[in-house]
Amino acid sequence: MIEIMTKWLPDQTKLSRPAYLSLAEQMSEAIRNGLLPSGEQLPTHRNLADALGLSVQTVSRAYEELIRRGLISGEVGRGTFVQAIHSEPSPPYLPERLGELIDLSILKPVCESMHLEKMRDAFLWLSQHLSPSAALSFRPNVVFPHHRKVAAQWLALCGVEASPINISLTNGATSAMTTAIMSVVPPGSTLGIEKISHHTLLPLSSYLGIHLESLAMDREGLLPEALEAACRKGHMRALFLQPTVINPRAGMMSLARRRSLAEIAQRHDLAIIENDILGPMVEHRLEPIAALAPERTLFITSFTKTTVPGLRIGYISVPDRYAAAVANRHLVSSWMATPAMAEIATEWVGNGTALELVRWQRAALAERHAIAADVLSGLDYMSHPQSLHVWLPLTGDHAEDAFVAQARLRGVAIAPGRSFHTGEGDWKPAVRISVGSTSAEDFRAGLNTVAALLIAKPEPLLLAI
Repeated sequence: MIEIMTKWLPDQTKLSRPAYLSLAEQMSEAIRNGLLPSGEQLPTHRNLADALGLSVQTVSRAYEELIRRGLISGEVGRGTFVQAIHSEPSPPYLPERLGELIDLSILKPVCESMHLEKMRDAFLWLSQHLSPSAALSFRPNVVFPHHRKVAAQWLALCGVEASPINISLTNGATSAMTTAIMSVVPPGSTLGIEKISHHTLLPLSSYLGIHLESLAMDREGLLPEALEAACRKGHMRALFLQPTVINPRAGMMSLARRRSLAEIAQRHDLAIIENDILGPMVEHRLEPIAALAPERTLFITSFTKTTVPGLRIGYISVPDRYAAAVANRHLVSSWMATPAMAEIATEWVGNGTALELVRWQRAALAERHAIAADVLSGLDYMSHPQSLHVWLPLTGDHAEDAFVAQARLRGVAIAPGRSFHTGEGDWKPAVRISVGSTSAEDFRAGLNTVAALLIAKPEPLLLAI
């Protein structure tokens, strides 16, 4: 039995998965309540593991988490001790958060110094190869003929066969989405969207004077019967879908579901806007809806989430029936994509740099998802090996806003799931957590904080006075 920490011992029966976080939570509470007083020496990893029937690795990870929280400290040759908590005021005053915020709220690809060097090299190349038309022309048709041909090659990697004349270059996916919606959803008409969808659609629809029809979905995505029922009302003009991983819940829609939705859209003559900004980064990707219903699908992809965030360029490929409308709407909303970015993207696609960065990103995300699988073991969450995020439903009595606020107070920013909720009625609280927006170490630390909050009993949010 343990000869140290004799006044208090973690309750083995209350340990839950992940065990190391559950153990760290018990010990944190004991420290806060004075059951483990400042300066008390803790047992060795081996002794505590033997006493609780856990692995040494589990106890070691619990101690690491407590060290990260500033509750204990290890001294080589002496052991591990409870820290004196002299810098934190007593409730109702909140402690000042030390260190920088770990921002897991915004979707970004994993980036290292290599990415900055790639962009610097690209601008150096651009300084030596900038064409006169890219620098001096106001006319997209003069600037981009070659770029559209190269774009068709990239779209082929996405599974889309596109004519260069039907491709527009945009300043990223947001510009492409705005152009697409303006082109196929007139003011006063209705766009169908999934119940959980892109967070910009709600404000965008209000700016454009269009209605949104929020449609029921399951873990795979939009339910065909929900789309069919909405179409029978007769007022829907188009459908917005993100079937390949980039949707908020990181789901991959099955081929059968895609075919079913495409068939319904064909019968009711709906336009389809397919947002697929991860493009060829998704391994074992299924046929895009643009390949199943090419005559009505406006397909969007871009580079900011798969190569370098600063490469703000995207492609929108459209069928003949919408080509003129898309060209005109893009002219009035953006005029043209930034030529310098278009030059770099075209060069990178042509010389293989873009695909090299995509493959690097795929491998980097696999490492991040291995961390997520480790930290979130035993918790119900949704992800994909190539997703930029995980979707974590909140269990128990956790309220979404309070949970996000508590995480923020502990130094971690996460996105509330309700930001992606497009309808009314019942809502199951959840949060979206970026996997690539910070370093691997900070990602693990931030995820540990979120997981610890989830398995702990909800606490009221106390405001400093």
